[in-house]
Amino acid sequence: MSAGPRGAIPPSLVIKMHWLAFGCLLAGATGFAAEPGRPQAYSNAPPPAYPRVNLAPHYAVDPGWPQRSPDIPWGAVPSVAVDRQDNVWIHTRANPAVQVYAPDGRYLKGWREETPGTGAHGVRFDAEGNIWLVDVGLHVVRKFTPEGRLLLTLGTPGEPGEDGRHFNKPTDVAFAPNGDLFITDGYGNSRLAHFNRQGRFVKAWGALGVAPGQFSIPHAIVCDSKGRLYVADRNNVRIQVFSQRGRLLAVWGNILVPWGLWLSAKDEIWACGSSPMVWKTDPKYPTSPLGCPPQDQIVVRFDSKGRVLQLWALPKGTDGQEQSGELNWLHAIALDSKGNVYLGDIIGRRVQKFVLQEEARR
Repeated sequence: MSAGPRGAIPPSLVIKMHWLAFGCLLAGATGFAAEPGRPQAYSNAPPPAYPRVNLAPHYAVDPGWPQRSPDIPWGAVPSVAVDRQDNVWIHTRANPAVQVYAPDGRYLKGWREETPGTGAHGVRFDAEGNIWLVDVGLHVVRKFTPEGRLLLTLGTPGEPGEDGRHFNKPTDVAFAPNGDLFITDGYGNSRLAHFNRQGRFVKAWGALGVAPGQFSIPHAIVCDSKGRLYVADRNNVRIQVFSQRGRLLAVWGNILVPWGLWLSAKDEIWACGSSPMVWKTDPKYPTSPLGCPPQDQIVVRFDSKGRVLQLWALPKGTDGQEQSGELNWLHAIALDSKGNVYLGDIIGRRVQKFVLQEEARR
């Protein structure tokens, strides 16, 4: 250390003394104890009267929903939809494959799927109230009346492929304002397929990869009132936004591993899945995609520009020991007109109703 004028205090020591004095003033002002060997503690002064107001929306599981009899089994539940009467439709990997429940949980009806190789994955309603089922096992997307009468089949049942007449493990379908269809295709292919409202193939775009505009399991899709397409690019930990011509508009990355999507009347996008994860192999699921098993279970609400409006975490259940209110491989999401949330999972093999609490409505 260089010498200064005789009797002068070195500058470095001056700085240390100033910080020591500041620390003493801070300890006195905040009430922190500074006794050696003892942790600091808050002052005994009473805190201010914090307003105990719940500003974040709060949901409570309805443990009595639904009232399902033992002869109505559930398998994995990859998709759920809500109709105009707030009845809840599920597409499950069991029989009846389509099941309909009233808002209070009463079983209303269902129909069976007897075709070998079937694999439930998606269920959506179009603007006319027809129900569309996406079958990842049969490689088809089918349109039905609410009574279960088949109206249209896209794809060739049991034949995977990558052209205007074939899919390879499709995952979801969305409807543009003009009635055109957009199908995420899917586990085997990595593309979006565009059909007009009559079911005629228009075009497809996308390829396997991680670059913007590419896909690694395009897993779910919704279309807003302006015709923008939101795609859950699952393995790539992002939601990609496209025009109907296939132009990439935005990428919402590193917020969640998105499994399911639902669109509100306000063009808000609800996504369910898990927090961002890195690739790893679990011995129980050695060939599964990213996030299997998930490290947690979350729901995220976005506005149409990608701004996060709400994030809601749910407990992750243990395989075979899931409790009410826990999710295990959260896959499906839909909301009713009252803001209640229906969530379906794969390993948990059920749909649960989460009721928006009254204080959250105000």
